[in-house]
Amino acid sequence: MLPAHRVVVVAFPGVELLNVTGPAEVFSVATRVAGTGRPGYTVRIATPGGEPVTTSGGIRLMADLTLDEVPGDVDTLLVSGAVRVDDHAVEPVLDDGIVDWLRTTAPGVPRVGSVCAGAHLLAAAGLLDGRTATTHWRTAARLAADHPLVAVDADPIFIREGRLWTCAGIASGMDMALAMVTEDHGPERALVTARTMVMYVKRAGGQSQFSAPLTPPPAPDDRLDELRRWIGEHLAEDLSAEVLAARLHLSVRHFSRLFRDRTGTTPAAYVESVRLEAARRLLQDTPHGLPEVAALSGLGSVESLHRAFRRRLGTTPAQYRRRFR
Repeated sequence: MLPAHRVVVVAFPGVELLNVTGPAEVFSVATRVAGTGRPGYTVRIATPGGEPVTTSGGIRLMADLTLDEVPGDVDTLLVSGAVRVDDHAVEPVLDDGIVDWLRTTAPGVPRVGSVCAGAHLLAAAGLLDGRTATTHWRTAARLAADHPLVAVDADPIFIREGRLWTCAGIASGMDMALAMVTEDHGPERALVTARTMVMYVKRAGGQSQFSAPLTPPPAPDDRLDELRRWIGEHLAEDLSAEVLAARLHLSVRHFSRLFRDRTGTTPAAYVESVRLEAARRLLQDTPHGLPEVAALSGLGSVESLHRAFRRRLGTTPAQYRRRFR
């Protein structure tokens, strides 16, 4: 069995709790869903002196080791961030000791990432010079002003440039960690992890939401829940209301009313959202041309593909692929 992927998350007083625990939980779940005998992750929290830290919400986090005790064989190093709010102004917190430590330690780590205002620490250590990076939108202007050698883009929820990753913070740290799971173990492991955590399978960027949910909340009717799973496995087939109603031995009118009551959407809108999610993944993860993407996702034609992307995402399939692949 391959050894576990070693992750260390750096924390210090005032960090957002989810900046630390969000990515850690993604790695933990990715390990659990892999099953016995398959490689996963070990996650440890490091603080400057190994002491517990109090997060911005007042919850205390225990540390596993000091910064000086971080081993040299770490595979992924994540630096969480903190901000202080004074007179409605948001200021990133910089810890000189952590910045100095990053200058000497981070160059030898295969993958380094920041969560939220942690990008300010990476930038202060000179690690982001000449690169494109993101951070929380509330401190992005400050990052650009303080570090003119960094190309700051406040729009994506995370950016990867080689071994360096940055993200917008808080919930987006989980999206970034999920992308790392994809890189390490493939999209299937990431998909199961996302489903287990009731997450979006992949939010590939932008403050606006570009991902359809994996499924609506489970319906009390087991037949509907089973039908939705069946839909996801037969996207290229006829999924009209008539066909779906017939599978449940219901009239079209009764089926449509029941589906909307239980899911909050119509059968047609649900089918299109699932097909759009499949098309989005194909554009991001495969080299298929637009006709193949349209066929495999069940949207049928390139024209239908374009209409769905324009209506729901406000972009074209080609523009989406250029930006997010």
